[in-house]
Amino acid sequence: MQDEDIVRPVGMPVRRRTMLKASVATGGAAAIAPLLAATASGATEGAESSSAPPQAPVAIVLRVNSKDHRLQLDPRTTLLDALREHLQLTGSKKGCGLGQCGACTVLMDGKRVKSCLSLAALAEGHEITTIEGLAQGDQLHPLQTAFIERDAFQCGYCTSGQIMAGVACIAEGHAGSPQEIREWMSGNICRCGAYDHIVAAIGDAAAKRAPGG
Repeated sequence: MQDEDIVRPVGMPVRRRTMLKASVATGGAAAIAPLLAATASGATEGAESSSAPPQAPVAIVLRVNSKDHRLQLDPRTTLLDALREHLQLTGSKKGCGLGQCGACTVLMDGKRVKSCLSLAALAEGHEITTIEGLAQGDQLHPLQTAFIERDAFQCGYCTSGQIMAGVACIAEGHAGSPQEIREWMSGNICRCGAYDHIVAAIGDAAAKRAPGG
């Protein structure tokens, strides 16, 4: 057996064949132990190098649902984490974390944004609206009412993001037909497949929307 069959650079995974060859040639654990130690050492070094150092917190003011909130946040904090972890507004859901499912959709100055991709620090100076801010007291938003009437949810996990995107879809004037609604709501995924009910609910709310409202 050659030395290179046993010695591996730090961090390189040990092949099963190499371990078996070392065990057979030398009688077992005495040869395998250095391989396992080198692999573990490499994994530890890799984990340490991949962890980013803590950042000094920044002071920001987030205006959410018509209220100002003064926060001290790591500058890398996403708007979604600021809402959920610091303001306890958990209606906005964590889904894919890649901006593809739409579960985290909120409104920023009336326009829909994926809060998992938005930095909280960059949201300062903007008006943020979450699902918690749609209703006026006990008076539900028309789209919330339509979702209930149309049973536009099953598990409900995507519902808040669907409603926020639907509110924007109507405000943008993209709810003129079921086909148009489907196209402009394509950034929100419903794993339960309640799309027909969601489209119908948005159509109902759009039809009832007062001119200029």
